[in-house]
Amino acid sequence: MTQIHPFFDLHTHGFVRVATSTPKVRTADVAYNADGIISEARKAAEQQVDLLLYPELSLSSYAIDDLHLQLALSEAVELHLARIVETSREFPTVLVIGAPLRRNGRIYNCAIAIARGTILGAVPKSYLPNYREFYEKRWFAHGRDCVDLAITINGAEVPFGIDLIFAHESIPGFIFGIEICEDFWSPVQPGTQAALAGATILLNLSASNITIGKSDERHLLSRASSARSVCAYAYSASGHGESTTDLAWDGQGMIYELGDLLVESVRFDREPELSIADIDCQRILSDRMRMQTFNDAAEAAGRPEDRFRTVVFDHEPAGGDIDLIRPVRRFPFVPNRQFKLDEDCYEAFNIQVEGIVRRIEATDPKSLVIGVSGGLDSTHALIVAAKACDSLGLPRSTIRGYTLPGFGTSDTTKSNAWKLMEALGVTAEEIDIKPTARLMLENIGHAFAGGEPVYDVTFENVQAGLRTDYLFRLAGQHGGWVIGTGDLSELALGWCTYGVGDQMSHYNVNAGVPKTLIQYLIRWTTTTSQFDAACDEVLLAILGTEISPELVPAGEDGAIQSTEDTIGPYELNDFFLHHIVRWGHKPSHVAFLAWHAWKDASAGLWPEGFAADRKNEYDLETIAGWLEKFLRRFFQFSQFKRSALPNGPKVSPGGALSPRGDWRAPSDAVADLWLAELRDNLPR
Repeated sequence: MTQIHPFFDLHTHGFVRVATSTPKVRTADVAYNADGIISEARKAAEQQVDLLLYPELSLSSYAIDDLHLQLALSEAVELHLARIVETSREFPTVLVIGAPLRRNGRIYNCAIAIARGTILGAVPKSYLPNYREFYEKRWFAHGRDCVDLAITINGAEVPFGIDLIFAHESIPGFIFGIEICEDFWSPVQPGTQAALAGATILLNLSASNITIGKSDERHLLSRASSARSVCAYAYSASGHGESTTDLAWDGQGMIYELGDLLVESVRFDREPELSIADIDCQRILSDRMRMQTFNDAAEAAGRPEDRFRTVVFDHEPAGGDIDLIRPVRRFPFVPNRQFKLDEDCYEAFNIQVEGIVRRIEATDPKSLVIGVSGGLDSTHALIVAAKACDSLGLPRSTIRGYTLPGFGTSDTTKSNAWKLMEALGVTAEEIDIKPTARLMLENIGHAFAGGEPVYDVTFENVQAGLRTDYLFRLAGQHGGWVIGTGDLSELALGWCTYGVGDQMSHYNVNAGVPKTLIQYLIRWTTTTSQFDAACDEVLLAILGTEISPELVPAGEDGAIQSTEDTIGPYELNDFFLHHIVRWGHKPSHVAFLAWHAWKDASAGLWPEGFAADRKNEYDLETIAGWLEKFLRRFFQFSQFKRSALPNGPKVSPGGALSPRGDWRAPSDAVADLWLAELRDNLPR
């Protein structure tokens, strides 16, 4: 049998496969319910689930009223619980089931964690609803004061209390805590304490009956819990088979991670259902490291980690390549909520508009100067500036747009630049920089001035520098300031000319916007009629043009200089950037995510309206090759350019690279550590 490299095992990267279960249930039929629990456990084990969550009181069923107080039912619960525990030896899955348990003359509504033939512990419900349709205080004792206790179950003493969290002995970050139904409707959630004690995953066993709008409320609470407690939150509610004497049940299951919905069940399904997702525990721990408020809250709460008991377990997962059950966004900077797509794009676009508007109000310029190349970045900066003028009631002629053709400028891009400026009604001019560039190249003794086809970095930077130099002098001449056009992706890679070049401006409106988002926002303006038809036509033409700095003349075959052939596809670079800057992931973790996101173009979701012929896929070798180049450029080469950035607005929660904002780093760092981590943890 061929040995599978650890890279392909999701556990290597701190992922945990979690599922919510809606098992078959029959009112007060404990044997039937135990069969349903075991059946779902087998299905989960076949799908390599690490942690399986069942509804509240799933062993006894919930809606049985005074039958909870019948001794025959209590004994049946313990009998069939023993059967479930024994059968669990077969499964590499931790089970968390609901059952009523007796202790010292009281009955507690409990969650019971089971792994490989052992009861790890039992957590009682803290808050018992006793209003409207609920009467739990009639049967159960609350568990709010149950700490540092044990309970005897079928002759074995196991930990009991609300002070329990459960930690895997060999998968870092696989730590779960438990709360039960009403607990997360409480103003002070018990699960929050478990999270502050170190739990990265919170489980909620629920028997919440369904009424109109209640599903939305559960989503709200689950999402808020996962965001506020910086964790994953799994919720499982009772479904078909519970008593419908006066209530109905929908079997809702869902899993959130840091406010993101990973999966949800089909509601009102009469058949048992598993909802499965892979939770990124390393992402959760990384976010906690960055969020000092979380750690301050743990201190303010009296350090729950000091009083919680940690039950260590090992469920012995099979490992290997079991795929990844999780939505991984190919374009993490691009809005992906289909039902709010227009709203998200509107927000992103207007963050930039607001940035320029405020700067205009603060400086009262006579003009706004911008270089217009016919490429994506300058196009986007120009339409943002045009909207800013509209917002302030200024004529668009306030904008002075200059196209500055050099040695590599194509007729297509120059034509598009002119068409765009004319369509927008800005003041448009052209300055041919080639004569000045030739003079400078001659003055510095460059080989190109002697007729040799030497197109090196100096040749390119002379042109890039001259363009910016012209723009700054024109801004001074016309009483204005220069709008920067360089984007977040270029800043990450250092793909910009430092100082007197496209790295510098008076205000860089695109500094927080990566290339993939710029492309999407330009397309959004055309589909939402932000401008007129003539403008939309040229915007679409620009979107269809290959990305190029156009600093080197086209070859004899007509091939133009390609940015992405040199630095890699922007769609991959933006993926790397997001996961490294926002989450601090290790390079091997980023490669694992990128491989799952990009290995199959036919799988997963693409942004709305994404062109079929642009749906690319990449193998692991290609991903690793471009990631290595990204690491060198980002960590070792380009920080000095970011340390001297002009002002510009942050747009995406994924972050920006301003030294006054999300990212602070030394300019003289080396990338060896990151390169070694990638090299040592990927298959050769």
